[in-house]
Amino acid sequence: MAEVAEEKLQQENQNLDKKVRYRGNHDKPKPWDDDPNIDRWTIEKFDPAWNPTGMLEVSTFSTLFPKYREKYLQDSWPRIESALKQYGVACKLNLVEGSMTVSTTRKTRDPYIVVKARDLIKLLSRSVPAPQAIKILEDEVQCDIIKIGNLVRNKARFVKRRQRLLGPNSSTLKAMEILLDCYILIQGSTVAAMGSFKGLKQVRRVVEECLRNEIHPVYQIKNLMMRKELAKDPALATESWARFLPTFRKRLARQENLLLVSAFDYSFFPANPLTLLYDFFQVDKQLESGEYFMNDQKKADKKWQEKQEKQSEKSAEKKRKRDASFLPPEEPTQNNNLNKSEESKKDITELTQSLKSKTNELKKQKKTQEKVNAEEYIAVA
Repeated sequence: MAEVAEEKLQQENQNLDKKVRYRGNHDKPKPWDDDPNIDRWTIEKFDPAWNPTGMLEVSTFSTLFPKYREKYLQDSWPRIESALKQYGVACKLNLVEGSMTVSTTRKTRDPYIVVKARDLIKLLSRSVPAPQAIKILEDEVQCDIIKIGNLVRNKARFVKRRQRLLGPNSSTLKAMEILLDCYILIQGSTVAAMGSFKGLKQVRRVVEECLRNEIHPVYQIKNLMMRKELAKDPALATESWARFLPTFRKRLARQENLLLVSAFDYSFFPANPLTLLYDFFQVDKQLESGEYFMNDQKKADKKWQEKQEKQSEKSAEKKRKRDASFLPPEEPTQNNNLNKSEESKKDITELTQSLKSKTNELKKQKKTQEKVNAEEYIAVA
């Protein structure tokens, strides 16, 4: 009897194993799930036979481009048009509105190609060369346009941090392109990147951390080089790489800690005794004025009142200077005119007297001159 009971239990367990319940109709095991010959990470090329009827509706995307790109786009548009024609996508360049438009046609078979065409015109508007931008139509290539204009408020600081990404002679940018196997272009307030999904994710992280002043791109490149070397070792595939990767700390945090320590580190004999004397004088002044015994709120109110008084004085002085430019000049009075006329008359009388004296002197000189006999100077024949 015991043997029969054991057989029944075994049969019931087998039946339970066979009757595995699944949540949906598509969660059931498939025959190709355990096939070792299938690589599930490969992206299969689209076959037009998968969609023989084409698209039911017309999908359209358009984007604007800057004025300086007009001439280049006009020259390279035939090449772009022929590249999109292979996939059955129509494109239009409107120079009046400054826009590019792509749309599906009856010949379009791949439903995702219109999204790729949208990325193509976006890259062209961000100054990516046409031969490089056309590569986005391939299945293995993706793109990402990173907006960096809003990450830094100060324009001068933004330009400096953007220059860090480029490096001297664009060496930093080239190193990132080699390590991440991506095409990167920095133009204005955007960074256009083309490559695989993994590479684009790392590019975005490096760019944002650089613009936020978190980690310098050079340190990021060192980290990427270490990761590339560690990936070659199959023994480390299942281990953590934290012990091999370098750690970089910001110096600013250390400086702030030092400042906090120095603020509380007080010695009775300071290095500069003048600072101690100055502090004592300040305390004496506060004791005389009664400010020393005030609470923080009253001190703040007094400072604010003094600040307001200074501001009012400065504003009044500035207003006085502004109003001075609108004041009319002083008009000449009658007394001034009389004085000027008298002075001019004196000048004229002095001039006439000097001329008369000179003429009298010339007349006297002519009278005193001896008469010259011309015969004395004639040679005797």
